Parts: sequence; structure tokens; C-alpha cells
Amino acid sequence: MAPSASSHARKSSGTTDSVGRAGGGRVSKRSDNACSRCRKQKIKCSGSHPCDACKKRKLSCEFDQRDQKILVTRGFILDLQQRATTSQSRTGTAEYVTPGSLDTNINVGGPSDHGESGVHRTWSIVDIGIAEAPPHMLSPGGDVSVSLPPDDSLLDSRSSTNSGSKGLDPIASALVNPLSAGQSKFMASAQGREFYLGTSSNWSFTRRVLSLTHEYIHQSPIAADNLLFDGLAYDLGWDGSRIAPAPDPPIMPSLDHALFLVNTVKFHCGQLFHLFDEETFMGYLHEFYNDPTTHIAAADLRYIHLLLILAFGKAFAENNNYQSKRPPGADYFVTALRLLPSIHILVYEPLISTEILCCIALYFESLDYRHSSHGFIGQAMRVALGQGMHTDMPVDQLGERIVERSRRIWWTVYVLDREMTSLMGLPQSVHDDDIHPALPHYGGSTQRVAALHMQIRLCRSIASVGRGVYGANGRLNKKFLLSTKKVLENIAGLADELQQQFPLGVDKAINGVSRVAGYLHTLYHQCIVLATRPLLLCFLKIRFETPDAITEALNSSQTVWNLIKMCIDSSYQMINILGCLQSQGLLEAFLPFDLESLFVSSFNLLIAPVLDPRFSEYDATFRHKTSIIFNEMVNKGNLIAVFRRSELQQLDDMLSCLSREHNDTTPIPIDGQIIGGTIPDDNDGALQDPNDDNETMASMLPGMDDLGMDAWFTTAQMIDMANSIANSDTEWVSHTMMEHDIW
Repeated sequence: MAPSASSHARKSSGTTDSVGRAGGGRVSKRSDNACSRCRKQKIKCSGSHPCDACKKRKLSCEFDQRDQKILVTRGFILDLQQRATTSQSRTGTAEYVTPGSLDTNINVGGPSDHGESGVHRTWSIVDIGIAEAPPHMLSPGGDVSVSLPPDDSLLDSRSSTNSGSKGLDPIASALVNPLSAGQSKFMASAQGREFYLGTSSNWSFTRRVLSLTHEYIHQSPIAADNLLFDGLAYDLGWDGSRIAPAPDPPIMPSLDHALFLVNTVKFHCGQLFHLFDEETFMGYLHEFYNDPTTHIAAADLRYIHLLLILAFGKAFAENNNYQSKRPPGADYFVTALRLLPSIHILVYEPLISTEILCCIALYFESLDYRHSSHGFIGQAMRVALGQGMHTDMPVDQLGERIVERSRRIWWTVYVLDREMTSLMGLPQSVHDDDIHPALPHYGGSTQRVAALHMQIRLCRSIASVGRGVYGANGRLNKKFLLSTKKVLENIAGLADELQQQFPLGVDKAINGVSRVAGYLHTLYHQCIVLATRPLLLCFLKIRFETPDAITEALNSSQTVWNLIKMCIDSSYQMINILGCLQSQGLLEAFLPFDLESLFVSSFNLLIAPVLDPRFSEYDATFRHKTSIIFNEMVNKGNLIAVFRRSELQQLDDMLSCLSREHNDTTPIPIDGQIIGGTIPDDNDGALQDPNDDNETMASMLPGMDDLGMDAWFTTAQMIDMANSIANSDTEWVSHTMMEHDIW
């Protein structure tokens, strides 16, 4: 039986009159029309606008009309269905629900991760509003089932174009990820060049935090000459011009010295990247030393390749002899760049050309020439695509040697492109759906194949973070935490497998920690940090704008606090892994990956105690470990580490100006000495912290009580963390960011 008109009016009016009196003049205990804040806090709301509680606290008061439940007749639903059918027949196109306005189950990892050709997403009709649901999407149970193509661009375009559509929550439609919101952000260097601040870029994140903190503390923009910008740490001694007469070719090392340098490159890079084909390269090396004059005069691609490998070898073997801003091996590298042909020549020899371009990109990345590095790895990607290396190449037609080499080249290009693009904060250029080659065999080395497979999966997770958490326009729309949830679920599938195949908790007195395992584990924790650290910037801004509200804001959502804790735990874990590698002499001082992990982790750990004093318990320990690692990198001549340490010092000095509950922390030293405070005895090579019963994120989730500060997150525990993210948390984050104007 249809409800009466009076009943309908009483339940849908939303006015204070309908809830203020229950009969006989008696006042009800709680208003049915409560504002979002009172509803979240579960406190009594006056129902007025603004309500008494929000007025008292001088906070914005918002009423979410979509939370009201109403009764409608079946005829009303049938009329809407008929209207939608008529509209669809006129347009001739399928109508889709606005994905940005829904609580979606988004597979941000892409269908390639699961072998599916499409992604199936289901929403409740309560979430979308009946008026927006076309009849062909309605099931008898009242659910809406929508199948979307795997390309996430549909989600982004629909979300942006329909964000202001009728019925969309006005708060949700305005919310954004502060790292990818609105117009793009730029920062000028001291030389006047404008640099784009990419959304997921570590460099951009630290620039934003430094700028935000400086403006709050000193009420003025931060000086650009105090920050490191692209290509300023080193000077290659070449302006890129090929018009000027070329200098004499560099003096080549002796054959035995060259063999030593090549083997050094194999040790530092060979387990992670394919930079040269050993059989072909070593054959040319001996051929070169039989008649060096002729080969230098020919200056073909093989000679260029040899120069690049020698440049890497010099950088690895002589990294403690930096006497200037010119790194060891720069003469070989610059000569190779001068001799490098145009791309229209390189495409005729795609195999060696792609290897050369990968070498150049990795060398540039190691010198913090990020834009140049990204450009060269992009060229390598295009050459590889043009040669069909991204496909399942036919062995019977091309031969086993060519196919095996092509697979090794392709996956190196893929991994470097994914990592360098993420470090730039840019969208990925190639979709995983278009990639079909098998893994190389590596002569039957199952461990090498397993390492590459894990490396690829972690890089895909990084790409999924970029699509899901740092999407186009940064629109949250109740999707920010949901995207984070899906990313954590995606990463969770790797946790146990990574720990089993590449364990860190082995008996270090016997085996130690391998360089490959250290790299893979830090890459894993970078995925977690990348997915969760937007919350650090959100709450740092709350801390600056309303210091009295930061504690209440953090305590209002246990799940959000746990996500921040997860970010901090992963940051601390990376410091521990690097400390263990450093104690075994395996710390990389030239390749950028260890320094990147160290800098990002230290940055997060400096911010954490400002947000919540509970994060300061391990402050002295982390600073001690960080100081030791930075000192080793600086002593080995890494000039980028000098700048990074200086920027950490700037942030620490500014944050120390803020009033804290606990003032027992010490600044990161520039000279390597800890000033003030007490440093606990610490075994730098151990991955276990001296205090194992510290309260962590794990102790606050069901079934995770046994997880210590530096223990491993298992798959089940990661899934528990992801599952703890509820719709109420997404609404709370949306409301908090709206309150504090974070976008």
C-alpha cells in the first residue's frame, strides 16, 4: 500500500518543525535533521542552521540532504524509468552513472593484474539516487550493476564533466586531493626557470611541504636558492652544443681495468636492470682493444655503448674521489652524448640503441637530471615499441637470442619508465593492457626471473597509485580513501610473496641481506607511502591553520589515524633496511634509489611528531640512523645527498619553532654530530628495534596485535587495514578537508 501524503510529507520535509515535536508538546532528545559534524561525532544537534554546536565552535555547519530517507510510490519509480528510457532512445547512447559521485569498487591496478578484459563495478541504488539510474541497470533487488571498460580514463572524464550534476553531494563534488587539485602548481628556481610540481613526485611533495611550512612560520615564500632544482647538483661541463669543436676523446683504461669496471657495473646493476648484452658487448670490448684507434675513429654505436658502461663503472668504483661538481666518468658520458646519432638513425639498430638510451636515462637520473632522464627513457620506450618488444615476439621467426635479448630490454625499459615517470609525478604513457611479452629466461636462473617478476608487479602498483590516488583533477568525491583502499588491497597481494621469496629477517650472521631484496622491499614500502602520504599534507595544513583542532581531527577517525601510522611505519622500515645495507657495505651512493628512499622517509618522519606526539617515541633512533646513512653518502661524494640533508635541516629548523608537547627531539645534524638528547644503543645492521612493544597501527586492528614497529605486514594484515576503511571514514575525510579548505 502506498504511503499517505501526510506520511510522505512528515518523513521528507527535513525541517526542524517535523522533528522538534513528537506529540503533546514533548521535545525529542535528538534531531532527525542533524548536521554532518554532529552526526559524525554522535552528539545532539539543534537542527538549526548553523546548529548550536557548530556555532559554539565557530565551524562550518553542513547538512547532507542525501542522508535523509524518504518513501516514494512505485508509480514514481516507474515514471522515472520510463523517462530514462525515452531519453536514451532519443540520444542513442548508453547512459552511465557518474562514477565520481559513487562509492565505487575500482580496480586501480588495471585488468591486466587479474587477467580480465574489463572491470565490473556495482553500486547500490541508495548511493546514486533513483533519478540517475537508467532502467536497464536496475535489478529486481534494487541494485545497479554497471560494467565499464578497463580504461580508467572513462572514470576520470565522467567524474570531471559530471561533478556538478544534479543530485551530487556538493561537499563531495568540491573535495580534492591537495597534491593533485585544481590548476597545476609551479615553482621557480633561483635562475628563473619554472618547474612543474608533479602530483605523485617525491621532489614536488617536499617542495610543497617546505613552502607551506616556510609561509606559515616566516609569513613569506621560501627562497629558491635554498632548494635543489633539476640538474643543479652536478656540472657535466657541456652545454649540449655540437657546433663547437669536439675535445679529444677521453683516455681509455687498460684492458684489465676496463674488465674490472664492466664487472663493477654488472654487480651494481646487473641484478636489477639490463644495460648491455654480455656476449655481444664483451666481444666488442676485446675487439676494441685489439685496434682502439680504428674503433675510436669509427665512433659507432658499440663505441658509444662502451663509453657509457665505463662511465658507470667509474662512478661506482671511484665514488669516494669526487673533487668537484663533475662526477667520475663524466668524460666518457659526455663524449657518448656528443657522438649519439639522431633518433632517425637509432631506430635502424633498435636493440643496442634501446640499451644505450636506458644507460643515458639511468645516468642522468643518478645525477638528478630528472627531466633529461625522463626524456631519454621515453625515447627508449618509443624505439622498443616500434620494434614490437612489447608483444609476444615469435621465436621461430626471430630466433631465441634476439627474443631473449628483446625481453630483457623491454622489461628494463618498462621498469625504468614506470619509476622515472612516478618520480616526475606524470601520467604513465603505456597501459599494461597493451603489454604482452613473456619474461626472459636468464639462462635458467629462477631467482633472477622471480626478482624481475616482483619488480614488475611493484612498478604496476606504483602506477596504480598514480591513477587511483593522484587521478586527473584530484577529485576526491568520496573516492580518495576508497582508491587508497584498493591500492592497499593490490599491494597486500605482494606482501607474503615478497617476504617468502626475498626475506629480510634471515640469520644475518650467516646470509646477510641481499642487495636485490633491499631494493624490492624499499620499493614495496614506497608504494605504501605514496598511497597514504597525502594525509600528511592534509593534517599538516590543519596543524598550521587550527593548532587546537589537530588532536580532535586525528582522533575523530581511527582508520585515518591508522593510515597515517602505516605511512610512518613504512618510512621507518625503509630507514631500517637502508641501515642494514649500509652496515654490510651495500649502500648505493651513485644510483638514485637508496637516496630517494632515505630522503622521503626522513621527510615523513620529521612531519609525524608535529601532527601527533605519539610519533616522537622513535625520533632519536631514526635521526641517528639517518645521520649515519647520509654521512656515508656524502663521504662517498654524492652531492645530491648534501642538498637533501640541507633541506631536511631547513624543515627541522622550521618545525622546531612550533610548540610541541614533547620537546625532546634533536635536529638532524649537518656535521654528523647529534646535538642534545640521548641516542639509544643501536645495532645499525639489525632490522629489529630495541623496543618491540611500541603501539603501532597493527595493535589497533583485529588480529594484528603481534605486529611490532619493524615487523612485516602480512597479506592478511594489509587486507584488514584496507577493509577497515569504511564509507564513514571517506565522509569524515571529505568533511574535514572541506572544513579546512584543503584543495
